Amino acid sequence: MELVLLLFKTVWFRPYVFVFLTAFLFSAGALIGWPRTWRFWLISWITAFVCEFSSTRNGFPFGWYHYNGSTVAQELYLTNIPFMASISFSFLLYASYCVALLFLLPIRSASDLIETRRLPDLHFDLPCRTSWPVLALTVLFFAYIDMVIDPVALRGDRWFLGKIYYYPVPGVHFGVPIANYVGWAVVGTLSLLIYFLLDRRLRSPLPMHHPSSTHRLLLGAGLYYGVLAFNLGVTFWIGELLQGTVGLLMYVPVTAVLFFRILPPQTSASS
Repeated sequence: MELVLLLFKTVWFRPYVFVFLTAFLFSAGALIGWPRTWRFWLISWITAFVCEFSSTRNGFPFGWYHYNGSTVAQELYLTNIPFMASISFSFLLYASYCVALLFLLPIRSASDLIETRRLPDLHFDLPCRTSWPVLALTVLFFAYIDMVIDPVALRGDRWFLGKIYYYPVPGVHFGVPIANYVGWAVVGTLSLLIYFLLDRRLRSPLPMHHPSSTHRLLLGAGLYYGVLAFNLGVTFWIGELLQGTVGLLMYVPVTAVLFFRILPPQTSASS
């Protein structure tokens, strides 16, 4: 009963995390189906938890940092790690995966789709969605969004997150050490390597992608940009104008390229 109560308090204390988690479960279920979704979630969560457990004790792979336990009575902890911290890796990795797929999946018939002003129909085939380029770009987007998230999370005492962790030696990126982003890349790489191996062997059929796979991928991309907008909003709200502006400018080229990938310039029909 105490565990149930603590879990309820965790949801009440961190509702935004569970909104993002619900969006992940919905969008992933629509794209890859439940058999793949729960595997993706479990793999990424366990990988993240093990890496956090390791880093808070020996500094690998994120570098040295410590949770101070200030919210132990308010939310669920697993050993010294807040449950919501390790679970966030799962939906962020999935969202990053969707953005990478929007960039890299082949288009079935680009010319016809441009003429009819529809979204390009991306081919969600197994070899491409589990390829090395997709893995590399997903990991890049995964670490990239943390360059917005971690600096504002570090200032949690100035908003409703609270001061839950600290770095013994502040880093060069708004107080965050570069090793932290290397750790995110390690979590992303290990999680995807395991998931891709399972995806190649899993016989469960994918859900029907209606009207196209592109629309399902955009749900994941929407999650990615939703998390980004939330953290940028908090950054500006607490008065970190330089930090927020840098984070915003980081995403201008990425968003522009993605926009032209999904909504290519219209071409007039030849006479």
